[in-house]
Amino acid sequence: MQGKLIIISAPSGAGKTTILKHLLKQGLNLEFSVSACSREKRKNETNGKDYFFITADEFKQKIINNEFLEWEEVYKDHFYGTLKSEVERMTNEGKNVIFDVDVIGGINIKKNYVKESLAIFIMPPSIDELKRRLINRSTDSTENINKRVAKAKNEIEFADKFDKIIINDNLEITLNEITQVIKNFING
Repeated sequence: MQGKLIIISAPSGAGKTTILKHLLKQGLNLEFSVSACSREKRKNETNGKDYFFITADEFKQKIINNEFLEWEEVYKDHFYGTLKSEVERMTNEGKNVIFDVDVIGGINIKKNYVKESLAIFIMPPSIDELKRRLINRSTDSTENINKRVAKAKNEIEFADKFDKIIINDNLEITLNEITQVIKNFING
């Protein structure tokens, strides 16, 4: 049986990473989609596990060859994208592929796999709560937090392009709801 695609997008601070970790432990036959990138590998990273590390020139050639489901140039010659070959390998093995992608990437994947994919947008309860969560992380400067909040406001404008919007106001309720939505989609 062909695997299905589960697309998870959310503004920074909405709880996406926590939700993804939970979903991968729920026996839903999910395999995480590892992105390709053109940046240098960090000491603690593993090729094929954290990212597929390729050069900017290799990335550009793969773009020309139409080898990506979605891709983005985040900074000059710093590309990130989802390789079609990896997604096809996993779905052909009958695995359901889960994506952690930005909003535009999620929309682009959905366009390519309309019936085979479920696109879920994780919505923060409010912009104020999102900002509070980012501040409480203590990982970003005030300037970076303000940039993330501004980006989040823009990303929320695209929420209606997703199949399902789940508001992460109470984590336990959110985890139960998203797990059930995905189970229904996979089994439907």
